[in-house]
This record gives sequence, structure tokens and C-alpha cells, in this order.
Amino acid sequence: MHILFLGDSITDWGRSRPDGKRLGDGYVKLVADDLQSRHPDIDFDFTNTGISGDRTKDILERIRPDMVDRRPDLVVLMIGINDVWRRYDRNDPTTQAQFSKNYRAILDAIQKDAKAKVILLEPFLVDVPDKPFRPDLAPKVASVRLIAATRRLPLIRLDERFRQAAKDRAPLFYAGDGIHPSPEGARFIADLVVPEIEKFL
Repeated sequence: MHILFLGDSITDWGRSRPDGKRLGDGYVKLVADDLQSRHPDIDFDFTNTGISGDRTKDILERIRPDMVDRRPDLVVLMIGINDVWRRYDRNDPTTQAQFSKNYRAILDAIQKDAKAKVILLEPFLVDVPDKPFRPDLAPKVASVRLIAATRRLPLIRLDERFRQAAKDRAPLFYAGDGIHPSPEGARFIADLVVPEIEKFL
């Protein structure tokens, strides 16, 4: 079973290029290790094609070589936080309409061109004082949820789950800058992703 992880720095996390077979040191590696340990009878093939800094438009520009041509059975997609971030650090926003259009086009490539299954992970923010991104993030999270519901796709509500978890621990425990997970944050994500993947096994 070929599982491909597609996204930005949260997915990338030091993975090898160009093959993506060294999975990096983030949640992707934890997911792969867990699945191989729990299902030794399955011949897994994992590929990480995350690229730090990517927005939805960047995924679209590279979607054929980095996803479609690799013909995965299942794609785990987490993208969107840089569509938010660039508004604040570069004054280069992605409009709500463009974000939704890009996101749907990515899913079309996964479902129609690659004919792969997909699990969606919504973009998230662990609320810390120096990242006032919530006004731009909230509608984009809502868009992902609407698209997932319309297409009847599995969605892990990471933003909601992290906000709930941060009520019991300081946000810095999960992500020091609110976005890039700590080892504990990566473990938190992996523990949500593995059961979703297992539904396809």
C-alpha cells in the first residue's frame, strides 16, 4: 500500500529529496513507524512530498510530478497555514475564494487524476501571543470542513483538537511558534492520523 503525504513544512520536516523516502522527523515518520509496527503483514510504501513554505497554489504547480505521477493508493493532505501566514508576514494574502478553488483543484487531482483515496487534515493554529492569525485562518478552516463534508471525505479537525488539548497544557507544549509542532505536537497529530489510515487497510 503506497501512502503519500502532501503538504508544507509540517509534513516536510527534513524529508529527503527528490524521492521522499526518508520521511523526516515529524508526524509522517511517526505515522509510518506506527503502521509498520501495528501491521507487519502489510507491505507499506511511504512517500513524503511536503515542501516548507508551500501554499495551495504551490501544491497545484507541482501536483503532477509530486503526487499524480507517483500513483499512491492513499494521500494524506495537510495544507493551508501558509495561505494564512503570507498575509501577515509578506502582505501577500490568499483570498477565501482562491483558497477554496485551489483546494478543490488539489482534490480533483488526487481523486480524478491519481484515482487515490484521501484523508484531509485541516490547517491549525495553537494560539500564542505573537501569531494573531485567527481572523484569516478561521474562514479557511471552515472552507476545508465544507469541502470535506460536500465530498464526504474523512477530515481530521486538527485546529479544533489542538485548541481543546491546549486547555489542559500550555500551547507551547504542542507548538512553540503556534504552527510548527514540537515532538509532542507531532505525536499528537500522528495519534489522530493512524486510526484514520487504518480504516483503509
